[in-house]
Amino acid sequence: MASSKEYLDFILEQLSGLQDITYKPMMGEFLIYYRGRLIGGIYDDRLLVKPVSSAISYMSQAEYSLPYEGAKELLLVDNVDDKRYLTGLFESMYDDLPVPKIKKR
Repeated sequence: MASSKEYLDFILEQLSGLQDITYKPMMGEFLIYYRGRLIGGIYDDRLLVKPVSSAISYMSQAEYSLPYEGAKELLLVDNVDDKRYLTGLFESMYDDLPVPKIKKR
């Protein structure tokens, strides 16, 4: 099932206090980037983030979930209604996220 643009807009509004949140549509879903680093995505109208140590610590009761069959497990963010919580999660994760690889031409 593809994610809705309405859910994406809701998540982007919840993250509106952060600078440089971007997204890319990907096969009916959306990849979410924070300051150029991939933080997770929206899959089946669920926000899932990478299971980096800071995210695991921040979300003490985190549940793992598959974004799609054959993928690696990500953490399900179930508290998307709380702007402060969501903003804090993204800020805490930034330093643990890998720097994007530069593609050679």
